[in-house]
Amino acid sequence: MSQQHNKKTVSPVRKDITAGIVGYLTTVYIVAVNSSILSDAGISVQNGMIATILASVIGCLLLGLWANAPMILIPGMGVNALFAYSIVQGSGLSFQEGLGVVLVSSLLFIVVANTRMASWLQSAIPDALKHAITVGLGFFLTLIGLEKGGIVVRGEHALVELGSFTSPTVIVSLLTLAIGVFLFVKNIPGHFLITMISGTALAYFFGILEGNSTGLITSDIQWVFTPSLSAIDEIAFWMSVFPLTIVLVFENMGLLNGQLAMLKQPEKFKRSFQTTSFSALTCAFFGTSPTVSSAESAAVIASDGKTGKASITTGLLFLLTIGFIPLITWIPSVAVSPILIIVGALMVQNIRHISLEDISEAIPAFFIMAMIPFTYSIADGMAFGFIAYPIVKFAIGKRKEISVPIVIIACLFLAEFVFKAIGH
Repeated sequence: MSQQHNKKTVSPVRKDITAGIVGYLTTVYIVAVNSSILSDAGISVQNGMIATILASVIGCLLLGLWANAPMILIPGMGVNALFAYSIVQGSGLSFQEGLGVVLVSSLLFIVVANTRMASWLQSAIPDALKHAITVGLGFFLTLIGLEKGGIVVRGEHALVELGSFTSPTVIVSLLTLAIGVFLFVKNIPGHFLITMISGTALAYFFGILEGNSTGLITSDIQWVFTPSLSAIDEIAFWMSVFPLTIVLVFENMGLLNGQLAMLKQPEKFKRSFQTTSFSALTCAFFGTSPTVSSAESAAVIASDGKTGKASITTGLLFLLTIGFIPLITWIPSVAVSPILIIVGALMVQNIRHISLEDISEAIPAFFIMAMIPFTYSIADGMAFGFIAYPIVKFAIGKRKEISVPIVIIACLFLAEFVFKAIGH
């Protein structure tokens, strides 16, 4: 009897539900973090929260029902920075036109995910450049986090300067960062959520908490957006579509391969990859940057999540989060900034996959990693690396390693620089 009872308490369904709850606790931070970044693209914080929640709900439900996989789809860190700072701010597009870019990129992603183009692109784009993009995004997120926390500021005589360490904002940011790092390295469940709560409490204690006391229903709340294609005939639009598509395809491809290998269910890759593409498409109408398979999905798998019931559980919990938006709006930037810094540090670890001893791989990768934060543009940073790749390979005598797609991509990025120069 006791053995039968023990079997019931560890049933697969219960394990999946428990893993889904763990997944929610490790990813709910995205509601505050993503809305903070989206606000820099011109959307209100509350609308950004609604968009983030809806995109996460639909993404998790789609993945659970169609792919039967226990991963979590939420707006991607790095992808949101690409959307807000490069596509909208950098290219001069409006928020709605930025959603138009998301729409077109997602449609291209769907084509790739449902045809043989996925394997073709996988072999055509050098691994060094793919990993360099992730590293560059990591440095960029770190810079944004440091700025949001006031730890560094734009300087008159330097790119950035240290903020005033006597400022309450900086003190709270540094204390919250210390708490976040401690919780993360100790692998405390819900570490990012606890970090944000701690940062909010510290902000209140230091008298710098500025929240929104209004209720959920306000006059500017939007549940559905209409992406604008009014800029589709402009070079800036298509030069925004290209890097976003590249990041969506390869980030999801890499994450899903790793997560399904951890799950020991590689046969679920096709449907999971297809789901991520359709989930990204819905984001254009919810009003957020695209979803990706979250790195925190590893926590779900580690918690014995085996099927889509885990992701469905996470999705339903995200839906309930709508009721907590009035509370979430109180979370200040100083409580969000440490999470951006820590996530950035995790992304930078991909540098270990780049063959730095091979100069023909290292130099183009370096350009991407360095120029993304230095130009404050993910697209421009990618351009430097992709242009440099065939040039360096040709100069060193490795012409056979130059693929036709790389040459085409390099020419497109070069053409963008030329058009920018002419335009100015």
